[in-house]
Amino acid sequence: MVLQNFIGGEFVDALGDGRLDVVSPTTGEKVAVSPISGPADVDAAMDAAANAFTTWKRTTPSERQRMLLQLADALEANETALVEAQHRNTGQPRQMIADEEVGAGADNIRFFAGAARTLEGKAATEYLAGHTSYVRREPVGVVAQVTPWNYPLMMAIWKIGPALAAGNTIVLKPSDTTPESTLALARVAQDILPAGVLNIVLGDASTGELMTEHRVPSMVSITGSVRAGKAVAASAAKNVRRTHLELGGKAPAVVFADADLPATAQALVEFGTFNAGQDCTAPTRVLVQDSVHDEFVDLLAEAARATTTGDPDDAKNYYGPLNNARHFATVKEKLESLPAHAKVVTGGKPAGQAGFFFEPTIVAGVRQDDPIVQEETFGPVLTVQPFSTESEAVELANGVDYALASSVWTADHGTAMRVSRDLDFGCVWVNTHVLLTSEMPHGGFKNSGYGKDLSLYSVEEYTRVKHVMHALGED
Repeated sequence: MVLQNFIGGEFVDALGDGRLDVVSPTTGEKVAVSPISGPADVDAAMDAAANAFTTWKRTTPSERQRMLLQLADALEANETALVEAQHRNTGQPRQMIADEEVGAGADNIRFFAGAARTLEGKAATEYLAGHTSYVRREPVGVVAQVTPWNYPLMMAIWKIGPALAAGNTIVLKPSDTTPESTLALARVAQDILPAGVLNIVLGDASTGELMTEHRVPSMVSITGSVRAGKAVAASAAKNVRRTHLELGGKAPAVVFADADLPATAQALVEFGTFNAGQDCTAPTRVLVQDSVHDEFVDLLAEAARATTTGDPDDAKNYYGPLNNARHFATVKEKLESLPAHAKVVTGGKPAGQAGFFFEPTIVAGVRQDDPIVQEETFGPVLTVQPFSTESEAVELANGVDYALASSVWTADHGTAMRVSRDLDFGCVWVNTHVLLTSEMPHGGFKNSGYGKDLSLYSVEEYTRVKHVMHALGED
């Protein structure tokens, strides 16, 4: 099966000759062939989006709301097709896709449908005598968007929801390893959105570069690696394009001695291995007070040993495979190249005979400058470091280049308030981790990028502010 682009409301064959295989991470076998879209394909998608923008930007918020609500209902009605399309490319358990991406995605879309009608500006008044000023919030125009492979459907929804609510049109490229659920989303939207409002082009990094360097987009939004984000920012800068970057994380979980240690250990292993640890917000660095360090390492190891991976159709398995062979090899190499002072307490190697499965892994004895502490592993791997004081905990937590997410685990309200204030991350959870809601913003600082997904803040990301002043004339 050769996949097609979705341009101008129709599924069309790519014009270029490039092809790449889409492989099931569960079996390692080919499940589809994807085109590598070239300049002509990107031109066609951008032209379709630009043409559609001339009318889409004139739609009222209530009209956009109505279509987004229809899209949310259609997502739920087509749950099976969306789940199967994604499962082929990710190997994620089907129920997880249904709950965390289709169900949650429909909720996200419904939120953005409501948000379309809430944007407002400053009051219209006479800031200058004889002149009335007001502010218009307008869509930025055509938006080029690039999504990752860890949550393909959810990331597409996080991109298109606020952009459409604000009145923009879209050209989106999904990851080359997980294109099918995004195409399934386009099929669901085909009879709801006007032609050209949403366009999907398939391809690899070269296709993404064509999109970000293209003359048409007014904004580029990407969720991906720091390397990819820097490349996008540099490319967009050539044409002075706005950028929105969500570039990963290395989240600390700061565990104080007064926390409920067994419950905390269980929760951190569950959050840290969910989706095989392929989550930018996953608690990958466990910082635990030294008086309970050894006890907590044992509790983490116990929870990890009880967590299983393997066939996603077997309900006993908590998570599925890593997404692709290249990433699987990278995670494996990180564990094989640990410094001598680091100790793999449990796990640390591939699981099973086929596919890209990896054991839940706990690594103790690491130091702050170790690569496994400083660099994103993006696998079911948690490292453990001790701290003695609150200030040391904060220093260790903040001592990485990422700043997306973090958590504090304590029974003391004052400790939670102080540490959450001092942690330099876009999100701080207290006695929980990973959980997100449509109403609250998601996005980081430092090398984790800038801009917000979810919430009204994300809709504002896709708008521009215009000042209009009227001379009142003679009284």
